[in-house]
Amino acid sequence: MSRLMRGARPFSTVASALLTDAAATATRSVRQPSTFQVFRDVPELRQLRRQLLRNDRTMGFVPTMGALHEGHLALIREAAQENTDVFVSIYVNPTQFGVNEDLSSYPRTWDSDVAKLEKLNEELSRSTAGTGRITAIFAPTSKVMYPSLPPSSEIDGHGSFVTITPLAKKLEGVSRPVFFRGVATVCMKLFNATTPDRVYFGQKDVQQTVIIKRMVKDFLMDTEVRVVPTAREKDGLALSSRNVYLGSRRRTVGLTIYKALSAAVDAYQAGKTSREGILGAARVIAERVLSEQRALAPSERALFEIDYISLADPESLEEIDVVDTQKGAVLSTAFKMAPLEQTNPGEDCGLGDGKVPVRLIDNFILQPRE
Repeated sequence: MSRLMRGARPFSTVASALLTDAAATATRSVRQPSTFQVFRDVPELRQLRRQLLRNDRTMGFVPTMGALHEGHLALIREAAQENTDVFVSIYVNPTQFGVNEDLSSYPRTWDSDVAKLEKLNEELSRSTAGTGRITAIFAPTSKVMYPSLPPSSEIDGHGSFVTITPLAKKLEGVSRPVFFRGVATVCMKLFNATTPDRVYFGQKDVQQTVIIKRMVKDFLMDTEVRVVPTAREKDGLALSSRNVYLGSRRRTVGLTIYKALSAAVDAYQAGKTSREGILGAARVIAERVLSEQRALAPSERALFEIDYISLADPESLEEIDVVDTQKGAVLSTAFKMAPLEQTNPGEDCGLGDGKVPVRLIDNFILQPRE
C-alpha cells in the first residue's frame, strides 16, 4: 500500500476522495479488461470468493493503490505461484493521507494499470502448469469502503479505525501520525471483503509489513502474510509509484538512500554490530552528498532532508544499540526530497515539474548470523 506532509485542511481529504472516485468511475468506463472481472462493490466479489472456496481453489490477495509498477507485478507473480487465483485491489485510500498531504496528486493510471495486468495474465498463461491467474480486480469507491461516515484524516477524527500501537507511532509514524491507522483500517476492510488465503506485501514498506503481521496475529485472522523482497531498478533505487515525481536530477541524488544503506549493510557484514558502527557508515555517505549538493547553484542541485536512519528490532521496531546476531535487525531510512528550487529549459523534472516534494523510504534486513 503504498505513502507527503501535515497541517489543517479538515475537509480536503474527504472532498478529494469523492471527486477522485467520480473521476475513477468515468475512467473505468473507458477501459474494461477482458481476462478478469472488475468489482466495485463487496457482495458480488464475495459471491465469486464463495465459488472459489466451493471448488477448493486458493486465493492470494495483493492490495495496491494503483499506479502499478514492476514491484506490484512481482507481488502478483508470487501470489500466482502459490495460489490458483489472485485478487488485486486498486483503491487510493484517503485515510492514510494526512490532512495536509495532497491526496489529489497521487498518480491514478487506471487504463495503464489494467493493460499491465492483462499483459501479466498473458504471461502467466504461458507459464508452467500450476501457475494461477488474476481472477478479479476490486476497485471500490470510498462510499463502499467507508459506508457509515466520510473518511477522516484528522488525528482525532471520528470513524471506525484499526490502530496498532506502539508500532504505528515509530519511524514513519512520527511524521505521518495517521498513516498506519489508515493502512491498518483499509487492510482490515479489504481482508474482510476478500477473505484471502494469503496476502502479499513488499519488503520496501517494512514497517507496514510488521504492522500487518501484528494485526493478523492479534485479531486472529485466518490469512498468511507473505513478504516479497524489494523490487529495485538496476542501479538499486527501490521501485515506488512516487518515483515518477523525481525527474532526472532528483532521481540521481535520491539514489543516495540506497548507497547509504548499502554502506551500513557492508559495515554489518564486516563484523560491526554497534549502532554507531553501522549507522555511522550510512550517515557518512548521506552527509557527504548533502554537503556537495548545498555547494551547487540552485539550478543544479537537489536538496533533501534525512528524516531518520533507524536500526531496530525486527519484531518490535524498538531502536537498538547493538545488533543481536541471533535475531538480526531492520535497517531503514526515509529521505524527503525537496522541490527543485530552479529548473532549466528542457530539463526532465518528473511529474509535477519538480514542484512536488517526494518522500523516499528504503530498508534492508540485517540477517542473523552464527
